[in-house]
Amino acid sequence: MTIRVVVADDQELVRSGFAMILDAQPDIEVLAEVGDGAQALDAVRRLSPDVTLLDIRMPVMDGIEACRAIAGEDDCRTVMLTTFDSDEYVYEALHAGASGFLLKDVRRDDLVHAVRVVAAGDSLVAPSVARRLIAEYTSRPATTPLAPERSRLGALTARERETLLHLARGLSNAEIAAELVLSEHTVKTHVGNVLSKLGLRDRIQAVICAYETGLVAPSHEGGDVGASPVRARRSPPHDPPLG
Repeated sequence: MTIRVVVADDQELVRSGFAMILDAQPDIEVLAEVGDGAQALDAVRRLSPDVTLLDIRMPVMDGIEACRAIAGEDDCRTVMLTTFDSDEYVYEALHAGASGFLLKDVRRDDLVHAVRVVAAGDSLVAPSVARRLIAEYTSRPATTPLAPERSRLGALTARERETLLHLARGLSNAEIAAELVLSEHTVKTHVGNVLSKLGLRDRIQAVICAYETGLVAPSHEGGDVGASPVRARRSPPHDPPLG
């Protein structure tokens, strides 16, 4: 199946470069290159791509606003691209519904990998961004009670809560299956139930939810807080760098 992509960036050389890299892949087709968020939203509505690459800072409509609009009315998934390694943009983009977040100095192979991962329904965040994301959520002082947030978890069964916990630790479905002694098919069902019951778009939002509800805290991780929260599993050496 061909992955249909729209590339949005106000710098012509940047968007052309990304488009050339992606269009050269046998399984990816770039449908349009546009220069601002409003054009990106229009292209998504007209062309129904699978994935849209959105620069954070663009004229007319920025990438975060465009991402929020796309997530609210279309099945297209978004990957945010920026030169700014800043917490503020990470949080805004992920809460707007982004499924991936990459810095613009991303390697060619990692850009292609990110598009394929997101198109397949998974989520991906650059390791440097993930470190900042987890560090913020795990070190933030409890200025407001967690009880209202924690009540969101009441819709989950005990097994689904366990599944969410393992998602937040970055385990793949296969690894969760091994931890819980279940079939991978059963775990996939649990993951789907977690996302559906909590109204979450993907695994990245499940990670955020786990931290915001207090289900996961640094002392419970027992590992490097800098590990990527999504797809940061005990991987064989040949796994892709961002995978």
